[in-house]
Amino acid sequence: MDFTSAAGELYGVPPAEFVAARTRLAGEAKAAGDGPLAKRIGALRRPTLSAWAVNLLARSAADDLADLLHVGAELRSAWGTGGGLGDLEQRRARLVRTLVRAAGDLAADAGNPLREQALREVEDTLQAATVDADIAEEVRAGRLVQPRSHSGFVPAGFPMAPPERAEPSAEEKPPKKDKKQEKGRAASTVTRTSTARARRAETLGRRAEEAERKLAEREARADDARQEADDASARVGRLRHELDEAVAARDAAIRRAERAEQNRTRAAEAAREARGAARDARRAADRDARHG
Repeated sequence: MDFTSAAGELYGVPPAEFVAARTRLAGEAKAAGDGPLAKRIGALRRPTLSAWAVNLLARSAADDLADLLHVGAELRSAWGTGGGLGDLEQRRARLVRTLVRAAGDLAADAGNPLREQALREVEDTLQAATVDADIAEEVRAGRLVQPRSHSGFVPAGFPMAPPERAEPSAEEKPPKKDKKQEKGRAASTVTRTSTARARRAETLGRRAEEAERKLAEREARADDARQEADDASARVGRLRHELDEAVAARDAAIRRAERAEQNRTRAAEAAREARGAARDARRAADRDARHG
């Protein structure tokens, strides 16, 4: 067993079985003497229901998923020029719809039907995979822990090409001085806008990282709590079994005590009768001796 095969198996099981499967795989790695591998497996986090559904697509709908990711790569290339997007957008929409339905069917067949919110998260993740190459690789690997999203449909670094503008006539051209001033104002506006957007993007990025960190911490706590609950349930089962055995042993001891008491009572009665008979025999012997 290596990390890739272990993670591949782990992220294919339903979320409710994740902790038990992780414990088993980490235990197998530890038993094989590979402590570092056991630690890496133990650090893997349970996926959300929607992320697990996307992981199912990587395993059971790989062809359609590969088609979508290929369309995404073509879209990212086309966005650089702004041409040839119409057909690609239609193909993307069609494939996303097909894959969202497939994810819902696969999850339901596995006993975990997806609600509307989870289906939206699956769709958002698939859309993001067509826009962001890094997300595309995560989706292709089938080991998502949580859903992905992307603001808009055009990735950063791939702005749409602006439409061509006709050259104004001589009468329409403003004086050179005014034109320079206008360019200066426009450049200043663009600079301010770009700076503001960059700052906002940086702020949102920090917030996203913090949210991701908090989510990971809470998932870790939840996993630990679930593990403790599983351990406690196992202890309860053992104690219940021990209690049943103790109750059975007590009942058997009570029955033995009752039988012993009955035997003692009969023995005491027999002893009284024997003592009485012996006393009567002695008295009879004494009378015979006196009259003899």
